[in-house]
Amino acid sequence: MKMVKSLILGSAAGLIAMSGAQAADLPVKAKAVEYVRICSLYGAGFYYIPGTDTCIKFGGYLRVDLALNGTDYSPGLSGTIGAQNRLSNYFVSRSRSDFTIDTRTATEYGVVRTFADMVFSWTTPSYNGSAPGVGSEPAGASSQNTVGGATLGLYHAFIQFAGFTMGRTVSAFDAPWQSYPAGGPDTLPGGSNHVTGVNQFTYTAQFGNGVSGTLSAQDPTLQDQTNIYNTSYATAAGLIGGAYGTNSFGGTRAPDLIAALTVDQAWGLFKLSGVAHNNHVSYYGTTEPSGHPGDKWGFAVQAALSIKNIPTGPGDTLNIQAVYTDAATRYNFNSLMGTTYSLYGGSGIAYQSLGLASIADVTYSGTTAATGTSLESVTTWGFRGGFTHNWNPNWASAIYGAYASVRYGNNAKTAICSPLVATSIVNTNGLTGNCNPDFNLAVLGQRCLDPG
Repeated sequence: MKMVKSLILGSAAGLIAMSGAQAADLPVKAKAVEYVRICSLYGAGFYYIPGTDTCIKFGGYLRVDLALNGTDYSPGLSGTIGAQNRLSNYFVSRSRSDFTIDTRTATEYGVVRTFADMVFSWTTPSYNGSAPGVGSEPAGASSQNTVGGATLGLYHAFIQFAGFTMGRTVSAFDAPWQSYPAGGPDTLPGGSNHVTGVNQFTYTAQFGNGVSGTLSAQDPTLQDQTNIYNTSYATAAGLIGGAYGTNSFGGTRAPDLIAALTVDQAWGLFKLSGVAHNNHVSYYGTTEPSGHPGDKWGFAVQAALSIKNIPTGPGDTLNIQAVYTDAATRYNFNSLMGTTYSLYGGSGIAYQSLGLASIADVTYSGTTAATGTSLESVTTWGFRGGFTHNWNPNWASAIYGAYASVRYGNNAKTAICSPLVATSIVNTNGLTGNCNPDFNLAVLGQRCLDPG
């Protein structure tokens, strides 16, 4: 019995050991895979980030441009291109890739949105040749001019919630189409254009039925400041290039303050915008003891109208706007336009005719506080518009135009024209005609069979 009992216990122990070994070999149940889910709350293209309640959408585009007799959608308004000579590139090409990231998160404060738009571009380098023996190298090589190099643009980078927008995006002052009422170049005057973004702190209140009001403070450092000319330092070389003196901008002391009212309904859109812009200068002379004029606040007012339901065809659109500025010229001649112009053309009495022009916010003169003047406004007005016709859902044509006028004050006209006419500047360069810094600029163009 003792032997039988030992055999039974030994068999039981063997069975237990065998069962344990078999249990250890069984596969462990895998954790459930969390697949990417479609987020339909904010429109097509959004997906939930796995493990979160945040929805994300990626986007972008590729674009290739070719511009003739200009520089990347800018007409030949100055330099060797404006001179129509043999010393510049007659065509410019650009390749561009755009990438956007859009996120939405529901919180107790409402939906929090973040958005970023990054643009990578390679553009034909600028070229300013010269006569033999003087040198004819491309001007100012930069990263985008190197083999394989490119420039990075950050058009948008902002956070939005509860009516607030904080960061970089288009200005609250702008019309929805920026300076493209029916496509066209970046360089249409007649209104503001912050398509590449501007840093701002903005609040928008929705009143219902498509009516909204906006208050905004934006950084004017790069996009919204033109020239502040001290005309006492005008030189022959500068005047021939369109510069009416030394640009004496002293830095920013206040943001641009904007208020806007928008009505956006089925028939179209109407927007009225106003901005206050501060002009802060450096000194009369080169040092602090020379003194300085006081700051001057300028302003701009803009109205924009879009009509969508017009009898020429479904989807056709008419966009028009008008602007008036006083010491805030960038809201008419936008930051993608130059500030000095020298235009050459044919002439029946000379080798070439020449028109010189420049834009500024304010001007003053003097080298000391005792002889110096206060800031004098430069006023401008302008308008632009465009009509787009859709031939079918895939193709559209458009025509657009713009006109702007610049007017200098009486003190500025005297300070600019007196030395230009009385000294050897005219005789040395063989110039004839009248001196008047006021000028007008008109643009007319069309788009033919663009993809809609």
